[in-house]
Amino acid sequence: MKLEGKRILLVEDEYFIVQDLARAFTAAGATVVGPAATLTDALKLIASSGTLDGAVLDINLQGEMVYPVADALMTRGVAFVFSTGYDGDVIPARYDGYARCEKPISPEQVGQTLFSSMA
Repeated sequence: MKLEGKRILLVEDEYFIVQDLARAFTAAGATVVGPAATLTDALKLIASSGTLDGAVLDINLQGEMVYPVADALMTRGVAFVFSTGYDGDVIPARYDGYARCEKPISPEQVGQTLFSSMA
């Protein structure tokens, strides 16, 4: 996983998943922004965090869909991947160019997918 020097936003409401991602990304040299477990917190982090190189987005955050966060990242030109247990059909067509990692996920797989998206 090649994330050295990258600022990565983690948006995930499952504690163990986000801890595994944060550990793996930090070990790969990334600066983890967040994590955010709610839509509101994620949008606040995007607005206040300065430069972001990438993000990992859980689609369902405590019953709210993450799409407003994805839209905010798209507006800023930030690469992201969806991390989800949902079928790909649930993701609106406007996100067709964005990768989806199916849960259960491996932090290394998510990191590689995200790195490929940032290239």
